[in-house]
Amino acid sequence: MSQEYNSPQVEDDEIDLAELWRAIWAGKFIIIAITFVFAVASVFYALSKPDVYKASVLLSPVSSQGGSGGLGALAGQFGGLASLAGINLSGDGGDKTSIALATLESRSFIENFIKKHDLLVPLMASKKWDNVTESLIINNELYDEKNKKWIKAIKPTPWRTYKEFSRLLSVTQDKKTSLITVNLKFYSPLLAKQWLTLLVQEINDFIRKQEKEETKASIDYLQKELKNIQVKNMETVFYQLIEEQTKNMMLAQVKKEYVFKTIDSVQVPDQKDSPKRSMIIILGVLLGGVISICFVLIRHFRKLILLKKN
Repeated sequence: MSQEYNSPQVEDDEIDLAELWRAIWAGKFIIIAITFVFAVASVFYALSKPDVYKASVLLSPVSSQGGSGGLGALAGQFGGLASLAGINLSGDGGDKTSIALATLESRSFIENFIKKHDLLVPLMASKKWDNVTESLIINNELYDEKNKKWIKAIKPTPWRTYKEFSRLLSVTQDKKTSLITVNLKFYSPLLAKQWLTLLVQEINDFIRKQEKEETKASIDYLQKELKNIQVKNMETVFYQLIEEQTKNMMLAQVKKEYVFKTIDSVQVPDQKDSPKRSMIIILGVLLGGVISICFVLIRHFRKLILLKKN
């Protein structure tokens, strides 16, 4: 009994599949035409997209050095005093690395970086890179190079420039090795390298300056409190803390790569990173094929419905 009921169902399925194939075959010229239009459009779109290059640098967090040994011996007994003075007795550089990474992608740091190095026009008004002249091509509809002014009434806001730069910048850290990879994409391979090099220098300088200011404040606090100490044994502790902080101050002044050490320096990228033009064209052809087949099938079944109603 089950075979008698199943065979008509299979036959109906085969008829439906055959009908679908006949509908597709009947509309083959429409499918070819629509797919061809999508293919041509995807080619023009792919060619219209400017090349984007990616510069990369591999960094290693710099371990805390200098006073960690002497301060570690005092950590259990005088941790509270050191905290008041803003001193980290653990000698752990993990927090410094985390702060540096967060700062690197922060709005205030990026906005100051763009302003300091005058990146507003190339960042927001350029449209592509000329490999022959090795120069950026500026969008004349946005910025007047001759008169050095923006065409539109409102030039890009700091928020827009921050979002645009953040879109070009990517920072990743390997959890096993702690190595950090920083990538920067831009139309110009030369500027991508230059900006990324400056960015690494700036974050090292920023954290070093911040550490120097905090260390100086700690030394000033310790020296001020030292004058009010009446217990002789405590003077030794204060002098040790001041000595360690002085060492840290000297390290901050000497070390250029204060928080990140460059393992693999930035190079001018030889090949473009995007767009993937072949992939754009393939996806365009596939999209055109799917849309055209759906159009043909919808039109076919719409005719069948109308015939049944009549």
